[in-house]
Order: sequence, then structure tokens, then C-alpha cells
Amino acid sequence: MNNRTRWTRRGFLAAAGATAAGTALFSLDINGDRSPSATTAEAQAMESVVDPRTLEKPNLAVGYVPVNDCAPFAIAWKKGFFRKYGLNVRLSREASWATSRDGVVFGRLDASPVVSGAVTNARTGAEGARHAPLCAAMTVHRHGNAMTMSKAMWEAGVRPWHEYNGNLDAFSRDFQGYFNSVPDSQRVLAVVLSSAIYEYFLRYLIAAAGINPSEDFRIIIVPPPQMVVNMRIGAMQTYMVAEPWNTRAIAGNEGIGFTFAQGREIWRGHPDRVLAVQESFINENPKTYRSLVKAMIEACRYCSDPQNRQEVTELISERSFTGAKPNVTGPAIKGNYNYGGFDDRQRVIDKPDETTIFFDMPEELKAIGGVENDHSPFLWQSQSLWLMTQAARWGQIPEFPRNAEEIARQAWRTDLYREIATELDIPCPAEDYKVEPGELFIDNKTFDPSDPVGYLNSFEIHANQPRTFAMTY
Repeated sequence: MNNRTRWTRRGFLAAAGATAAGTALFSLDINGDRSPSATTAEAQAMESVVDPRTLEKPNLAVGYVPVNDCAPFAIAWKKGFFRKYGLNVRLSREASWATSRDGVVFGRLDASPVVSGAVTNARTGAEGARHAPLCAAMTVHRHGNAMTMSKAMWEAGVRPWHEYNGNLDAFSRDFQGYFNSVPDSQRVLAVVLSSAIYEYFLRYLIAAAGINPSEDFRIIIVPPPQMVVNMRIGAMQTYMVAEPWNTRAIAGNEGIGFTFAQGREIWRGHPDRVLAVQESFINENPKTYRSLVKAMIEACRYCSDPQNRQEVTELISERSFTGAKPNVTGPAIKGNYNYGGFDDRQRVIDKPDETTIFFDMPEELKAIGGVENDHSPFLWQSQSLWLMTQAARWGQIPEFPRNAEEIARQAWRTDLYREIATELDIPCPAEDYKVEPGELFIDNKTFDPSDPVGYLNSFEIHANQPRTFAMTY
């Protein structure tokens, strides 16, 4: 791709000013507190197996963001899983992934989901990340996100990834063809949080296509509910976000964009959200933490059951959660996912067990480097190492940490998860590390956690300095 203008901070700010001003006018306004409040009849009927008086802190504030990821939190609240384990949880609807993370960092929230990478990078002090001793013992889910591209990119010939049949050269030709034809001001991509997996996916894809994303693009930060409206006004050409904000660009907003790829097509089996807390919360409230994780595990299992997916779809469509219609929230939960497009073709791919993975791992995925007793909430510390390779690759940390294994062990508490899962009679993998076979990645590059530095050095495209800027929160 032609490297016509490298973005300086001064140049970025000048170019972004008008965009940010326009964005502010069209941003989704979340008025008042829309968090759920009244206890449901189902929750009241749930028999408690833990006496709240035995817990150090039975009253908790737990965050969630209005995307499909909130499903386990909504279910734990509605069905009474929090109550079952002695907890009185106040759910807090967060405006963005930054506020969800910062709520935990600054103590406003006891726990909250964060984008995969946020916990690890909080400990490494990566640029764009809040430096704090965050921990996670479980994922909230895997997959469930996607990359949306604009109608203009479609008209230039870019198509959903599955139509390229794995041909990165063909995709690169179409992708470069479009961006070589537009001014630098339109070379804008959006993610929900810097120094986290969605940014890494965007960079990974573009670099795999032979382009240096740090030299040729600006990557801006936009909260999930604002993605569609900002693409409509031309603030960016591509964005990556959790559902339903990709489907929303297709269903009910025809003419906005199409899904280029689900995140699972970039890295199959990747962790999407993890349940973050401060390390001090675990140390000071060990019984409370165990209750919280147990409640969330049960909620994840409930969401994973095919018989419950319609109920989950309808629940997260309520105003307190996503506020999107069931035909928008449903595809990523039930698996009948529509990639959209601007012709008369139907692009629905039905992957009910893999589009969003809450607990049970799909058989197809287990067949590719699967491990006995693996399930979605189990955190692989080796995957935390992968995230650190990408932080180093894009200059967010000066080098791959020499103590990376220690950081992964402190940040992703598989030791605690095994103990808690055992109390629920859930077997777990015996190891903390596993190889990610090449066929799981869009570029067929294997990640072997025994040699993360060699893996990092195998990439031809790196960045000397990060070029991610926050536009709005």
C-alpha cells in the first residue's frame, strides 16, 4: 500500500477535530440509569446455598456493557444465580468498555467484564491501558464479535472473508485498491478499546495482508452503541465490536455496512471477554469471589444450552440491556449469522455452537488441537502470552516481558478457577498452556507458547510506535 502520509500527533489532532465534533452530535445518548433494578420472581424463588452472612462482602456492584456479552450477567440476575450464592448484586450499565474497565480500576465497581487483553495490559503498563493489578479467573464468553466494513468498501470490491476462500492476496488486492483511492482522512478504523484484542485483530488482519497498519491508518476508539451511527456519517470505514452492533449495521440500518468477518475467523477459539476484579478484591473477599465466579459459571452454562438461547435473546433485547430487537441480538446467540451485503445474495451461516461460546466447546473446534475438559470459561495463560506478543509487536510495550509467564499467572488466575470449578464438579484442563494450531488463525501461523519471542520475531510487519488515539468515551 502506498505510504503517502505518516500520521503525526499534531496531524491527527487537526484531522480528528472535525470528525470528533461531528461524532458528538450524532452519538447515542444514554439518558438516566437504565440498569435493571427490581428483583425478578425467579430470583426471589431461588433457594440460596450460601448464607450471605458468611461472605465478606455480599453486596456487590457489577458492571456490564449493552452488547450481547451481557447475557450471562442478565441471566445471573434474572434467574437468581447471584442470590443462590449469597450475593446481592447491583448491575451497573456502563457506557463503554473504558468505563467498564475503569470502574474496576478506580473501585466504583467490584467486578466487570473487560475486553480480552485489558487485564494483562493493565499489569504490563501498555500504552493506552490503565496500569493496575487486575485479575480474571474466567472468560465471560469466546467469539461473539465481528468486523464491519462500509458500503463504499463493498462497492470497491471487498467481500466477506469466507468468499475469499482463505486467499489473503486476493483480499489484500481489494482492500488496498479501496484505500489507495481515498484521501488519508478516510483511512480510519475503529475499535472499542485500545491495547486489547479487537485492536490486535484489526492490526493482525491488515498486517497479514501485507500493509503496516501503524503507517497507513488511524485507529480510533468508539463505544459500541456509537459504532453504527458513526459509520453512517463517514467517521470510519471499518470497525470491530461485539454483537449486536455488527448485525445492527445490516438489520434495520440497510446501507450502512456488511460483516467482513467474525472474530472467530481471525482466531478461532479466542477469549473475548474476561471477568475483571482488583487483586485486592480476591485477597480481601475470597469467599465472596468464589460465590461470584460460581454464579457466573452457572449463568454461562445456562446461556450455552441450545434450549435457552431464545430466552437469552429476548432477555438481552430488553431496554435495560442492549435495547436492540431480538432479530438483531438473536443471530450471534442462536448462530444463524447474516453477513449482509449489497446484492440479492443470502449470506447466512449457521454455526449455533460456535458463533458465541458461553460454556461448551464446539466439536469442530475441539477437533483442532482440543484439550480434554476444556470449556469456554477456562482461561489459558498461554493465550495471555499471545496478547502480550501483540502488545510488543505494535509498540505498546517496549519488548516482550521477560517475566511474561509470571504476569500471565498473576493476571489469569487458572489456579483459583480450578478450585472453584472443582467445587461445582466441573473438570478442567490440567495444564495452563497449549499450542494454538495455525489453522485456527486467518494467516495459518501457529502460536507455540514455549517460544513467544520467536513467534513475535517471525512477523515481518511491526510498529515502532503505537498510533492509537481515543476519540470519544
